Amino acid sequence: MTNGYASATATSSYVEKHGPLAGNKIGTEGLTVSPAGFGCYRVSAGVAHHEQALRMALCEGVNLIDTSANYGDGGAEILMGQVLEKLIDSGDLSRDEIVVVSKVGYLQGQNYTLSRERKQQGRPFPELVEYGEGLEHCIHPEFLRDQLNRSLKRLNLETLDFYLLHNPEYYLEWSEKNRRPLKPARDEYCRRIKVAFEYLEEEVARGRIRDYGISSNTFPTAADQSDFTCLETIWNIAEALDSRHHFRLVQLPFNLMEPGAVLEKNQPSGVSILEFAQKKKNLGVLINRPLNAFYNNQLIRLAEVPAFKNQPKEEIVRKIQFLSKSEKRLWMKLLPTINVPPGLQVRIKEQMAIGDTLKHHWLNLGSYEHWRQIKTGNLQPRIQGVMDFLEPYAIQNADLSNWMISHREKIEAAFEAVASIYAEEAAHRVDRIRRTLAAANREWAEAGTLSQKALRAIRSTAGVSCTLVGMRRAEYVTDVLAELRRPIKQGARFESWQKLTEELTKIS
Repeated sequence: MTNGYASATATSSYVEKHGPLAGNKIGTEGLTVSPAGFGCYRVSAGVAHHEQALRMALCEGVNLIDTSANYGDGGAEILMGQVLEKLIDSGDLSRDEIVVVSKVGYLQGQNYTLSRERKQQGRPFPELVEYGEGLEHCIHPEFLRDQLNRSLKRLNLETLDFYLLHNPEYYLEWSEKNRRPLKPARDEYCRRIKVAFEYLEEEVARGRIRDYGISSNTFPTAADQSDFTCLETIWNIAEALDSRHHFRLVQLPFNLMEPGAVLEKNQPSGVSILEFAQKKKNLGVLINRPLNAFYNNQLIRLAEVPAFKNQPKEEIVRKIQFLSKSEKRLWMKLLPTINVPPGLQVRIKEQMAIGDTLKHHWLNLGSYEHWRQIKTGNLQPRIQGVMDFLEPYAIQNADLSNWMISHREKIEAAFEAVASIYAEEAAHRVDRIRRTLAAANREWAEAGTLSQKALRAIRSTAGVSCTLVGMRRAEYVTDVLAELRRPIKQGARFESWQKLTEELTKIS
């Protein structure tokens, strides 16, 4: 178990050690954090390139890691704990240089199973929000205590620097879905947050966390939205508990196409959430989803689009057919030759039926972003899982080994063919976004990839402490670090964000 926690002196020295990367202060202790943090959504233990990316980020200038109990069903915390332990043991890092943030609230995967078991035993978690099949939410102290125990164990840490309630607005969404009156629902929402804060202050006193906060997708929304989370109201809850409270960090979405953090004057005092956060000493702001925007009911990836050669439909169909034939060879010819139980053979067949999936859906994916989401979130993990399983068998089976090499080539060919019909439109949109950036703010439009420009716009905005980027691969880390080495000062930037929004509206 790694003891200690981030300190003002060590975090400041860490940032200074990495040259041009300026830092921002957060927390009651005045910790210095890098302008970009390592976001652990869709990161998990056991994935070599995830570990490589995290090690690289921590060793080259990124000293804030953000995770959650539900990321990778606990796997993200396990990975973080493993990498931190190795780097600390080797002397490459010290615990007091790194700011560790985790979050709590979701019951999915193993937590959902735990919830079902407790219900069967007649002791469900109190104040459980039963949102839907496979998804519940809770911020009651009994659940928070259980989860903090588990998170610290997975992270192999004695102390968390920040512990955040993760999207507590699920209660408000659940209330609306169940047609509960808004005013009583908001009152109950605030009561639950107050009770959670009281418990978190106890954990600060115990030394298991240093500070706490809230991550909410609805911090930057309009105040009249039914699931809006008001930072000013929450700040007042914390102040009423104790003027020396440890509510010191918030997390919210903010990107080129979702500028509510700056433009939405949604606080009772008439200011935006970033303006309000600036006024409150040591109230840090973490930004999530800097490169994934929800705009006009579409997911838009704010990054460069790879160049794909446009392929005719007949060629796309042919490559999908080649993939299907290769899959058929696996379960008809190869699986029967290795010692795999029949039930597992059926499971492998189901997981590897990628060609059949593409055959029925390749023309109806809507956008490059949707295709990319399906590929990385569903198809590639299925393929990789089967390939990892087959690897030991292929060592002594030349036919299987040759098939695995050939099949990967067919997968790549089919995926590129499908991508080609969606990538052109996405590339045109990237060009339009670049032009609007140039019109809104010259500093934002200077050299760099679109993802770098998107990060630059956010980190140059006053009130932002750290922007969380999903750096799952080493090349993503390189992209982020290259941007952080370009100096830029923070400022209000209200006019730039307003102009950007106006220009994007014209081209949408």
